[in-house]
Amino acid sequence: MSEIDRMLEANQRWLDDFPGDVPVAPARKVAVVACMDSRMPLFGMLGLEIGDAHVIRNAGGVITDDTLRSLAISQHLLGTREVVLVHHTDCGLQKSTDEEFADLVERTTGHRPPWPARAFTDVDADVRESVRLVTESPYLLSTEVRGTVYDVATGKLREVR
Repeated sequence: MSEIDRMLEANQRWLDDFPGDVPVAPARKVAVVACMDSRMPLFGMLGLEIGDAHVIRNAGGVITDDTLRSLAISQHLLGTREVVLVHHTDCGLQKSTDEEFADLVERTTGHRPPWPARAFTDVDADVRESVRLVTESPYLLSTEVRGTVYDVATGKLREVR
């Protein structure tokens, strides 16, 4: 059985706990931008329920043009007013450089990606850069933006200032 088949079966069992129809606008008016790392259980670690927040995930939780597009839609069309960034320790983007990653993709596919991986060495500095990019975006509303780092070894979330 494939992993997707297992997921489809799990969905059938989950229907017993399905919360029903909830509004499209997040109840807590917050958007979360986080890394896609599978060790980060965002809903549990942030105390969220279905319908509470928009969750935007990508490799590294970095602020890209598409992340800004999603945040603009979240704010202007669906009413979010706060943004929390969730990066984490032991991130895969800390294990390479943009150049090394592009070289790897080119070697294995024959095509060099036109976008950077956005690798980094200092997670706190990367969180600060992400906060800066969100707060300086001309497309977003002036809202509270805060950055955090999740420790994958302990489960603790700490704020980066």
